[in-house]
Amino acid sequence: MGAEEHRALAGRGPVTVAIVTVSDTRTPETDANRQYIEARMAELGHVVAAYRLIKDEPDQVAAALRELADMPGVQIVLFNGGTGIAPRDTTYDVISKLLEKTLPGFGELFRMLSYEEVGAAAMFSRATAGVYRSTLIFSMPGSPNAVQVALEKLIIPEINHLAWEIARKN
Repeated sequence: MGAEEHRALAGRGPVTVAIVTVSDTRTPETDANRQYIEARMAELGHVVAAYRLIKDEPDQVAAALRELADMPGVQIVLFNGGTGIAPRDTTYDVISKLLEKTLPGFGELFRMLSYEEVGAAAMFSRATAGVYRSTLIFSMPGSPNAVQVALEKLIIPEINHLAWEIARKN
């Protein structure tokens, strides 16, 4: 069965997501990424079940990942921030160690799309995705433009298909 048949089987039902912003400087009031993701999910009929704003500390990243993956009903956790190469950027390091299955294509495609916009600086991104405890995890850079590219060009076009695939029993 091909991707088109899978998309048809997946339907258009609501998907339940959680948002995690990893930032040492943002507040809930200044978190433009949260506002954007929440608005887009609502427009599409999806549900945002939880939101966390955490510091880029390995223990906080791991705790948020575990908590939200274990939250009943959450199908996808969207992390934004902490994917660069600066000393404080630890999100990728934590998430990549915990993923049970990886989706390398997400990071590869994200960097390809980013290259079209920012050039060689796209290689600094350690955007990643995969599965943890039967929950899809996406980790993208924290810039608003990066979040929009990841959501609009990669995640949203396949969100129902992704949720359906992860829920399949066989």
